[in-house]
Amino acid sequence: MIMPPGLRKFALTAHVTSSIGWFGAVAGFLALAVAGQTSQDPQLVRAVYLALELTTRFVIVPLCFASLLTGLVSSLFTRWGLFRYYWVLLKLLITIFATLVLLMHLQPIELLAGVAAKTTVSGANLRNEQLLMVVASGGGLLVLLVLTVLSVYKPRGMTPYGWRKQDELRKGGAAGDVADDKAQGIVHEEDSDVQATAYQ
Repeated sequence: MIMPPGLRKFALTAHVTSSIGWFGAVAGFLALAVAGQTSQDPQLVRAVYLALELTTRFVIVPLCFASLLTGLVSSLFTRWGLFRYYWVLLKLLITIFATLVLLMHLQPIELLAGVAAKTTVSGANLRNEQLLMVVASGGGLLVLLVLTVLSVYKPRGMTPYGWRKQDELRKGGAAGDVADDKAQGIVHEEDSDVQATAYQ
């Protein structure tokens, strides 16, 4: 089932907004994590780790799941499909991986926040956890940058499933579907290559 244009634009807007928000929230997390790692002010360090826990729980995690869900909707109910193009499939796999890594890091974040709520973090010998926050958020930012690049450049290449679906549409004489694809801005560059080869 293909969404009507108005609903498709709404879904795309929700996906772009949640993805950009996720990127921005992780960038803010990284800045705070660096401050917590390098500051000599005990009160600032405590405030940083309390803020990180709140930011993760109420901003990063919801945006992460919103990005994943809206991405699935935008893929499944448009002509892009979820398994037709390698770049869409790669984005899905990377997003799932990033989500799992985020969930795995909730425990050390909560540990730092719990210590910060009761005493000074520096006195609790949590340097490894502090460094982990910097490394994990830096890596997360890099992963989100890769997702952004994939979304903008949309590298060429259809999966075998995508080729089969396209052949089915052609054999079914689905001229209306081709028109819909063009209306949604999907350019089958692979088609041009096939036709060019056929005429040589």
